[in-house]
Amino acid sequence: MSALSSLCAAAAMPKPSAVTLRGAEFPLPFPDIPTPLKEKIISLEVMGVDSGRALSLNPALRTASPASVHAVVSYLQSKGLLFKDLARVLGMCPSILTADVRAHLSPVFAFLSRDLRIPGPDIRRVVNKCPRLLTASVRDRLRPNLLFLHRLGFTDQTALAYRDPILLVASVENTLMPKLDYLASLGLSRDEAAAMVRRCPGLFTFSIEKNFKPKYEYFAQAMGGSAGELKEFPQYFAFSLEKRIKPRHVKVVAKGVKMPLAVLLKSTDAEFEELLSKGC
Repeated sequence: MSALSSLCAAAAMPKPSAVTLRGAEFPLPFPDIPTPLKEKIISLEVMGVDSGRALSLNPALRTASPASVHAVVSYLQSKGLLFKDLARVLGMCPSILTADVRAHLSPVFAFLSRDLRIPGPDIRRVVNKCPRLLTASVRDRLRPNLLFLHRLGFTDQTALAYRDPILLVASVENTLMPKLDYLASLGLSRDEAAAMVRRCPGLFTFSIEKNFKPKYEYFAQAMGGSAGELKEFPQYFAFSLEKRIKPRHVKVVAKGVKMPLAVLLKSTDAEFEELLSKGC
C-alpha cells in the first residue's frame, strides 16, 4: 500500500482523483511533476496541510521519500494524535514531516511523558496546544528551559504542560531573560520580577517594544502608577492599551473616581459602569 493510500485509509477517505491547490482543482496525475513529489503533495492536501506552504518552509520535504513522510505520520498517530490533528500540527510546523523518528521525535515524546509527566492520553492535547514542541531539541532547548523555569519557581508542571508549553520552546537567552530583565528594570527586585511572571506566565510572550514599553509609559506617566501596583497585578500588561486601559482610565479621571488597578481592568463593561455610577 502506498503512503497516499495509507493516509486516505486512516482518514476513512477515498483516494482522490483530483486535488485542490490554492483554489484550483487539478486532475491526477499532475503534468511535469515527479511522481514522488506528486504523491507527497496529494498526501499533504488529504491531511489538510497547505502543500505549497509546507514545501516552502521545509525544502527538505521535496526530496524526502513518501514512505519516510508516512512513517512520521504513522508515528504521530501511534502516540495518540488523531488524523484531524495533523492539519494544525503539521501545517504550523512542516519541519516535523522530515524529522527523524528515532533520533528526534521519540526523545521529545519521552520528555513529555517522563520529564513533564504527561499521561499518554493527554499528550495529544499538549502537542495540539504547542506543535513547536515536536520541533525542539530535548538536549538543547526543552530540558534546559524546564530547568530554567524550575529555578524561577515554576514548580507546577501540570500548569506548565497544559497551559504554558510555549515557554519550553522559547529561547531563554533571546526571549525569556530579556523580558525578566525589563520587568526588573522597572524598580523591582529580581525575585519580584520572577513572581510576576509566575503569576502571569503570558508576560514571557509579550513584546518589550510593542507591549511592555508603551503600556508602562502610560501607566507611569498618565496614570501615576507605581511598580508595586504592577507587582500585585502583573495582568495589567495583558489588557489592550487602546481598547481597555486608556478608555477606562479616562473615564475614572473624568468622574474623579479612585479604582484599584485590578478592578479597573478586570470588571466587565456593565460592572465598570455600575462602579462609575456609584463613585467607587
